[in-house]
Amino acid sequence: MTRVNFYISPNQAAEANLQLACRIAEKAYGQQNKIYIHANSAEQAKSLDDMLWVFRQGSFIPHCLSNNTDQQDAAVIIGHEGLPEIQPDVLINLADEVPNFFTRFERVAEIVSGDEPTRETARARFKFYRERGYPLETHELNS
Repeated sequence: MTRVNFYISPNQAAEANLQLACRIAEKAYGQQNKIYIHANSAEQAKSLDDMLWVFRQGSFIPHCLSNNTDQQDAAVIIGHEGLPEIQPDVLINLADEVPNFFTRFERVAEIVSGDEPTRETARARFKFYRERGYPLETHELNS
């Protein structure tokens, strides 16, 4: 059964969610997982693609956008519409809704920033998972 983790950041900056997604992707990559990051939009996907190159000095995570035809070598695939061609292990969700394909993953990481509208949509996602019996964990982050 898919395990779901909510990562709640007090930071309200728009870029904070992308930074957190990069950190989670880096950790999952270090554990030899394949990762799919589900963005809210094409623009957010592109911003995340750019950020993964520079988010932390000395870090390298092979990644590509989901419209790239050469996805086999990428540890991280970033998209906003549907599931990539390969089968990843971890889904990092930046979208406001639960992707309908989330059950194909071993783990789901839901990213929640500190602003109230984002927290409200996250509560709806939390309720969705809870009502369906998925194991949930919440991680309150300090920064």
